[in-house]
Amino acid sequence: MHGPPVLGVGLGYRQELRQMILESADVIDFLELLTDQYIDAPPQRDAEAVDLSARFPVLLHGVDMSLGTDQAPDAEYVGKIQRLAERVHPEWISDHLCFTQVPGLSLGQLTPLAFTPETARIAARNIKSVAREFDQPFAVENISYYFRVPWSTLSEAEFLTEVVDRADCHLLLDLTNVVNNATNLEYTATEFLDRIPLERVLQIHLAGGYWHNGVLLDTHSHPVPQDVLELLGSYAPRMPALKAVMIERDQNFPPPAELLAELAGVRKVLAPSWPTARCEEAAP
Repeated sequence: MHGPPVLGVGLGYRQELRQMILESADVIDFLELLTDQYIDAPPQRDAEAVDLSARFPVLLHGVDMSLGTDQAPDAEYVGKIQRLAERVHPEWISDHLCFTQVPGLSLGQLTPLAFTPETARIAARNIKSVAREFDQPFAVENISYYFRVPWSTLSEAEFLTEVVDRADCHLLLDLTNVVNNATNLEYTATEFLDRIPLERVLQIHLAGGYWHNGVLLDTHSHPVPQDVLELLGSYAPRMPALKAVMIERDQNFPPPAELLAELAGVRKVLAPSWPTARCEEAAP
């Protein structure tokens, strides 16, 4: 396990937020770049990634490693990520614990895995294979899902724990996904959090969605809900390896002042316990 630096509170970079981000660099501690937007991309996108990495600490977060597919990860795809990492020098690299493709077919979505020991073994094998190719630490993220694969024999908490322990990897914990899954599948978020290895959490994602036909959707389109912030305040002190907390916003972008106030609110929640000076600053 590596020991990257404490980054603080940051944002997922989106083109729609570019002007606000550049104008507010003094209150945004880091940026997370979506890896897949910068590989096989036109030169101006590559230049953008390099420029952002000169202004901010950056992370790379991907969506298409398909770590749960029962085949070796795509070596060409992984190589492209590593070459991007050589240009932008991320503090770490991450992707999702799911599958997005099977041989000959791209699913176009983050598809949940069956929670079984065999699937945990496959995912851990792939994670270890990918992590060996990178010079940076590697983390996996828990996804939001809307059904439990019928032949699952483990709980999600048991499955996630087995994967990260077998792979000896970091965890990118999406607290909003924890709340969404607990709500939609009728268990408690604290029950889940109390059963996973919090000591492996390197980064936290926060976002907001909305209800549709009785289902809480993960849309990254609304402010971070209060119950998610309450979990952040309660559980962050139990995460000794936590280095970064960030907000994801993918649509329905608010005025800059609102998003910056939301970042300040996250710092306020973290201030009593998290070891970074930026979190101790008063909200504007």
